[in-house]
Amino acid sequence: MLLRGARLAPGEAPTDLMVTGDRIGGDGSAAPDVVDLGGRLVLPGLWDAHVHLDQWALSRAALDLSGATSAAHAVRLIAEHLPSADTDVVVAHGFRDGLWPDSPTAALLDAATADRPVVAMSGDLHSGWFNTAALRRFSLAPHPSGLLTETEFMPIMNDVQRVDPAVLDRRVDAAVRAAAARGVVGVTDFEIADNRAVWARRIAAGTDLLRVRCGIWPRWLDQAIADGAGTGDPVPGTRGLATVGPMKVIVDGSLGTRTAYCHDPYPGGGNGVLSVPPRALIGLMSRATGHGLECAIHAIGDQACEHVLDAFAATGARGSVEHAQLVAAKDFRRFADLGVTASVQPAHVHDDADLAERYWAGRTGRAFPYGTLLSSGVRLALGSDAPVAPLDPLLTLAAAVDRTLPDGRVWHREHEIPWEVALAASTGGRARVTTGDLADLVVLDTDELPATGAGLASMPVWGTMLGGRWTYEPAA
Repeated sequence: MLLRGARLAPGEAPTDLMVTGDRIGGDGSAAPDVVDLGGRLVLPGLWDAHVHLDQWALSRAALDLSGATSAAHAVRLIAEHLPSADTDVVVAHGFRDGLWPDSPTAALLDAATADRPVVAMSGDLHSGWFNTAALRRFSLAPHPSGLLTETEFMPIMNDVQRVDPAVLDRRVDAAVRAAAARGVVGVTDFEIADNRAVWARRIAAGTDLLRVRCGIWPRWLDQAIADGAGTGDPVPGTRGLATVGPMKVIVDGSLGTRTAYCHDPYPGGGNGVLSVPPRALIGLMSRATGHGLECAIHAIGDQACEHVLDAFAATGARGSVEHAQLVAAKDFRRFADLGVTASVQPAHVHDDADLAERYWAGRTGRAFPYGTLLSSGVRLALGSDAPVAPLDPLLTLAAAVDRTLPDGRVWHREHEIPWEVALAASTGGRARVTTGDLADLVVLDTDELPATGAGLASMPVWGTMLGGRWTYEPAA
């Protein structure tokens, strides 16, 4: 295939790209098909370094509570939704109660839902709000608030949302198609599941529009070791589209649930939750490292980041800190010195800036600190944490290069990063298309980059290519 008139960077003259097999390059001697790009921008295909694909697919079909401004408002939205809900357990997604004037309680839900089991999932996936009928449905003890967090909630999160596997696979397939339409060619999937087996099944059934790095949770670590599965190895039966990802461990909570583990206490008291103590984390990371697995460790609070960096130093593990939303000043250089990637989600700033001002007052200069990480020599990888933020790498890129919030305020502009850096952090390291690369491409329906984050986020995608085949096809 000859891609005629491809603009490989803003301001450059258009050129022609040959695609031979799954690579960029070739001499065109086989009379290729010609696709006229008309001077459109062609970038390396975009990756999302941190997603929960099942959760994202389920949330797209659920009631959205992200716009609720209070617990009472959320209950009204749920009550309006109930007559059309067709599931045994009614599940809503996306509430963010950190700035609400009232508190979510089971009693509030009970008044509007009676004996219908209802569970609302928080926007950060670290808490669930249950009515009394749902507490009974999942054999949970009566709870004073109905709000279950962290280790109370996460072990039953999948049970709460359980649907027929065929239904889930159809929803994931639709979500994958939507991702391809936004230029996505690959994701690291941190769904709490046996991801190697799940993606072998899905790809065999035709959900094959993305490359997938399959996260390994501790529950499935022994099986991965027994199978000799190391990070980067292909997953059998997936035509090379799925590979083994890193081991994933969550060591603290979140800012939205006020459980991120921090050096300084929260206004209401407490320093957050440390769910995996140092000795246990070192044991897990040592075992994974000894069997060829990288480590991806969730740490949001600054004390959690310190704890995780200590474990990287103690074990010699390779990999990433996932999120790194608050970092102590002394720890920025440690990321670089240890070779630890900061896997961050820039669009979280849009939702969490006001939370940070309230709960991390006086420390926001080192919150979501991408500029300081970059200047300290730290490698960045960008993602969404979908469904916490949309699986849309153009939104991710926009939030990385422009810290203008949706209401127009600029929040800590010193942490904006250059476009070329953000692009490389969204493509596995490629800042431009080069001969010899895999033909994983996104063609934008523009010949230049907009000047604002809002403009970047809304850039239209003209076509997406994975290994030389269109996964989102150009309009005729």
